[in-house]
Amino acid sequence: MEFKKIVLSNGIRVLLVPRFDIETMTVLILARVGSKHENKKENGISHFLEHMCFKGTKKRPNPLLVVEPLDEIGAVYNAFTSQDFTGYWIKADSLRADFILEMAADIFLNSIFDPREIEKEKKVIEEEINMIYDNPHQHVEDLWFKLLYGDQPAGWPITGTKETIKNINQTALFRYKGKNYTGLNILVCLAGNFSEKKAIFLIKKYFSKAKKGREQKFIDVKEKQTKPQILQEGRKTDQTHLILGFRAMPLLDPRRHSLELLAKILGGMMSSRLFLKIRIERGLAYYISAGTTLSPENGSFEVSAGLRNESFLEGIDLILKEIKKILKEGIEKKELEKAKENAIGSLKISLETSNSQASFYSFQELLEKKIEKKEEIIGRIEKITEKEIVILAKEIFQPRKLNLAFVGPKVGTEKIEKIFKNF
Repeated sequence: MEFKKIVLSNGIRVLLVPRFDIETMTVLILARVGSKHENKKENGISHFLEHMCFKGTKKRPNPLLVVEPLDEIGAVYNAFTSQDFTGYWIKADSLRADFILEMAADIFLNSIFDPREIEKEKKVIEEEINMIYDNPHQHVEDLWFKLLYGDQPAGWPITGTKETIKNINQTALFRYKGKNYTGLNILVCLAGNFSEKKAIFLIKKYFSKAKKGREQKFIDVKEKQTKPQILQEGRKTDQTHLILGFRAMPLLDPRRHSLELLAKILGGMMSSRLFLKIRIERGLAYYISAGTTLSPENGSFEVSAGLRNESFLEGIDLILKEIKKILKEGIEKKELEKAKENAIGSLKISLETSNSQASFYSFQELLEKKIEKKEEIIGRIEKITEKEIVILAKEIFQPRKLNLAFVGPKVGTEKIEKIFKNF
């Protein structure tokens, strides 16, 4: 799969990923700014700004004029905010390519932030915050980052809090956007069926007026831990939702593919060790999985599960025993090969659509400033050995890096610490 990269005079990076065997096109626009780039008073403004970009532009001054034309052509569209970046995307019939490119540019560049819409959106985001809190499966993720990173941007909720979003107004949004949505921090990607010549012409037409600005710097994430940490939120629930995990390496570490294979072996498949032990053999949970969260500055390895309340302590004990088993006995060549085939197969499946291809190329370029093709990634995965996995496991799976966040009925910390001492 080939792609082309060009850079506009104002620093905006453009990726073109043509595919003429499909009938859709995706426009993805990324800004290299997220909740990590906020201060405490403005926490949540990156996410709030993302919401407001669908609330009206100079050309389309109310929300209906933005979304109805997209609905009329059957487009799929949305936006998202992470700790590291914000994204806006539209996917539609490739016959509508020119229109959705213009619409995406208008939303991204020309939003008006109507004060009346701002006040209404505060209520909407309050309900989003309520929704997350009412869903322990989601809310435990906020607790996890709070436990790992504490009172710094990496530990704050992406949505902000009900208190901080009250401070957001039109002036604040224009100031924040003007500072961060600048050429050196913007990436535009087109993936799917489109005319390259026309696409380049239109992108230059719409985006060349953006200011070059300053390139976003990496954030200094402070990490200090010398012993296991626990953060619990006691409340009445029908099951206890947890994330048990370890501090790990950042995204740019070349061993990240080894870490992802380790996650697959432990809990990334229905035939993985934890799924078999916790769900199939013991019936203690409906969901249990292992994965990684890696950003340019920091990373973590996580096991997520929803356990029967009465089996919570048994569950975390079993999880840690399975992890310890890898440290003591290593992994079998057969299960590593299974994990590799799973990773390679999942990668190929994930690249079938225009929107997934846009994400694949854009996230690499934005965060790593380089792009590895699918074949190069597969080559890296195929070379990983059992020895490399075990060495990495011994580096990551240490008591001084161990953390547990959970939502459910209150449990005495001493009971958990007793289990931790055996790890």
